[in-house]
Amino acid sequence: KAEEMAAAKPQLLLSSILDEADGDAGAMLVDEQQARQPTTDAGGERRSCGDARRYCVECDDQVAVIHCEECDDDYCKLCFFAQHRKGCRAKHTPLAIGDVPLEVIMAVSPAPDARPKQQEPQHGEGSSPANLKMDASSSSSTGSSSDSDEGNSHSSFHSMFSSSWYYGSSAKPKNRKVGPPPDCAKNKQSKEAETVLERAKYIPVRLSLKERKMLRLLEATLNANNYTDRVDITGFRSPMHRMHEQVKGICAVLSGLISAWDYKAGQALLHDRDFAKHATFFQDVFEIGRRHKIMNPEKMRTQYAKLVYLLQDSVSPQVQEALGFNLVKPIQTVHAYLTQCGAAALLSDDYIVTATNEVVPAKNKTRRDIQQEIKTKERCIDHISHKYASAKIDADQIKTCLYSICDNNSFLRSNRDPVDKVIEYLRALFKDETAQNSLSIYGGKDGARLTHTHERQYLYVLQSLTLWREIQHHMFKLWVLAEEDLLKPGNAYELRDTGQGLNRVQHSPQIYRVMHTILHTTQQRVGSWVGSSVIHLGDHNVPNAIMFIDKYTQIPRILNPVVLTLHQLEQLNETKLVHAYFEASFGDTEAITIAVLRDFFQHGFDGSGADNFYDAGSCIDGRLTSAWNWCNTLDNKPFFIVFLLAGFVGFDGEWK
Repeated sequence: KAEEMAAAKPQLLLSSILDEADGDAGAMLVDEQQARQPTTDAGGERRSCGDARRYCVECDDQVAVIHCEECDDDYCKLCFFAQHRKGCRAKHTPLAIGDVPLEVIMAVSPAPDARPKQQEPQHGEGSSPANLKMDASSSSSTGSSSDSDEGNSHSSFHSMFSSSWYYGSSAKPKNRKVGPPPDCAKNKQSKEAETVLERAKYIPVRLSLKERKMLRLLEATLNANNYTDRVDITGFRSPMHRMHEQVKGICAVLSGLISAWDYKAGQALLHDRDFAKHATFFQDVFEIGRRHKIMNPEKMRTQYAKLVYLLQDSVSPQVQEALGFNLVKPIQTVHAYLTQCGAAALLSDDYIVTATNEVVPAKNKTRRDIQQEIKTKERCIDHISHKYASAKIDADQIKTCLYSICDNNSFLRSNRDPVDKVIEYLRALFKDETAQNSLSIYGGKDGARLTHTHERQYLYVLQSLTLWREIQHHMFKLWVLAEEDLLKPGNAYELRDTGQGLNRVQHSPQIYRVMHTILHTTQQRVGSWVGSSVIHLGDHNVPNAIMFIDKYTQIPRILNPVVLTLHQLEQLNETKLVHAYFEASFGDTEAITIAVLRDFFQHGFDGSGADNFYDAGSCIDGRLTSAWNWCNTLDNKPFFIVFLLAGFVGFDGEWK
């Protein structure tokens, strides 16, 4: 009896919180008797549900001939086909109304995937998301199933949450012999394979087609939600009132998700308020959104903060007690998934580096060379996928993991390589001081807060860029650890005014330790250190881990336009009018390159990050703030027209 009372406590607490403002859950549901109240037909006459004629819920004009079991509505033939043409509705089950057989009705204009009702399990305890376990050991993953295959799948929760759609079909690996790739494709150094193994621990698994559908549902839900606007305010009378508002907001998001995914399950949820029954569904949806954001930092720029702050509130003891379950599950990484399936050894395979490298065109590569690299890479992928395939993981699943590592390499090329290119420019053009390339700055002049000679400023810029490069290299690791700090139970935050509005100030011990390791590595590589080495994290400058990560995802947005502009100078110079402008204004393309980079290296690293030396100035985070200040003044620079000619739109826009 005591156990029954303890199990009922979270449900009673949740009901009491939701009843404060929303009233009884039954008021949110459409009562069946109320829904059958008399309506008015096209001629203005009243007709009741008892009438032999049942009218279409959409047009309210034609007699209904089809009843949709999932929608629980009556339709005329035309409206049913129109409303169930695609998406999840295309999988709904139609029932015939009256004496006309359903086959006769559907034979005229069959709707996509609309079929008569069959004897199938109803949505209940046996098919709810809470009772459906995703077993990766009996499934495979291609992540590229066709739309026709989707349309033939059943619409119940069991089919949508079975492991086969998470990781593809459950077919056994084919016994096809694949010849080994050439010896030249083997890893040249053992350290390369060790690097892949270490990075795989923090590389998320690529989303499948079904997961992308759930991602779109999550994004739409977060777009329509204003959770943080209602919770992160100072108008609450007590912490308990704020906790009640958090529970209401979280339950509103959960109700919207389940109702949009399965209408009947959403109706049942509003009635019984048993959110724990769908715990697996909610955990999967939120994990998919977090995984997608880590792999694509430029996506979900507004929705991600709502998502993380909602999950951050959900792990607090009071809210979790009210909900009765945890909304957070670990990120599905390549290493974790392969270890679970007993195939982690492939990360140390002789061909793993070639199989996961990105094939990049270069000036010294012919088309034949590129095609040869692609074929060699495909042979390596094919060889590894069939070598390590087993009953627990098939070849297609292994390929998905390899492609996920390829995605990480692509991320590094687009985010880390621009920093390497700028470092290359710095060493080639500014190592020795001349009258044209002097980097000297003076405090109080042109907004600078620091006073550096050319040699000191050169070292200051070099160490800052090297630090940025290392951060971009470890970005996935930093992001995973940042989420662990943010969503760790017991790691409470404080809502306070930091000078830039109300922010959640929270300690982040894991990411702080990793940042100190990266900083120490950078200091050893550069040889000496100029300026402050303070890392602001969990204070009024950088309140929490999400703010920290967001700052450093801006580095490619700052450097990419600079690198792309300088890269296109020679091509622009081939145009006669542009060549005349370059010659009259700057002299030649090399002079433009030096002018752009000199201004950036001087005023993008002049310590103008904050009001004092300790808070920013030359500190770790202040260097990035100074670079943003330079970006804000680009339109006043004499070379701004060069950026426009190269296709520059903005540091936060697309390149044209």
